[in-house]
Amino acid sequence: MERRRLCSGVNTVGTQTFYCFCVSAIVLCFSVILCVDLLCVCVSLVSSLQAVMASSVGYIITSSCSDIIEDSHWLTDAYIVFATPYFLYDIYAMWVCYGHRLRVKGHQEGVAVLHFLRREFLLVTHHIFMVAICCPVSLMWRKGKADYFQGVLFLAELSTPSVSLGKVLIQYQQQHTLLYKLNGLFTLVSFFSCRVFLFPYLYFTYSRYLSVPLWAIPMVVPWQCNLGFLLLWPLQLYWFTLIAQRAVRHLTTRHITTRPVGINQ
Repeated sequence: MERRRLCSGVNTVGTQTFYCFCVSAIVLCFSVILCVDLLCVCVSLVSSLQAVMASSVGYIITSSCSDIIEDSHWLTDAYIVFATPYFLYDIYAMWVCYGHRLRVKGHQEGVAVLHFLRREFLLVTHHIFMVAICCPVSLMWRKGKADYFQGVLFLAELSTPSVSLGKVLIQYQQQHTLLYKLNGLFTLVSFFSCRVFLFPYLYFTYSRYLSVPLWAIPMVVPWQCNLGFLLLWPLQLYWFTLIAQRAVRHLTTRHITTRPVGINQ
């Protein structure tokens, strides 16, 4: 327990330290950039760092598990504890960026909070769900088993760096560039592979492990798994639809500056 609290505290300090470092470095290099731009770039950098770390841990775990149920890896529980504070940090970071934009426009603080919660309701709910439900369930309910599946879930973060880069390119009105188009294509592929296809893949893998037909798996797995699937998968489908719609609009219409899609996980 003490080790988990220590890891959680280290991660909280670490993300905040990295955030401040990014702000300081960019201020020195690009002192002419507006403060709101500075904040948003730093938030994207921290999100990408978290994604790279989670994906690396996911790869290590999945590649080390021969038996997808019985094999375990010490990084699984350690990284869950280490990374959970990131979701709370990310809510705060999104609020800082959004609140600053509204204050620049002259909106009051209370109005800004309501606008932020309305605009980012799904993402904030997702982050709170990850902290309040997924973290304790993953640490206590699994009882040291199925680390492979937890590692696969970590790999979902592979899509985050391209989403973050897309936000930064939109922020600086670079939708006309080849980089934006290539990044958009990679975002579509990675988001579908790592977030939309991920959940059916978990069911398919477990069906092969048990030698049970795929259609019967929902009746075999614990109800908590089905509940998590029903709560998380529709969100991924919804966000993928937004990304795909933006890509279609960009390909079929002339360049129009739009706000970034509110996705960070």
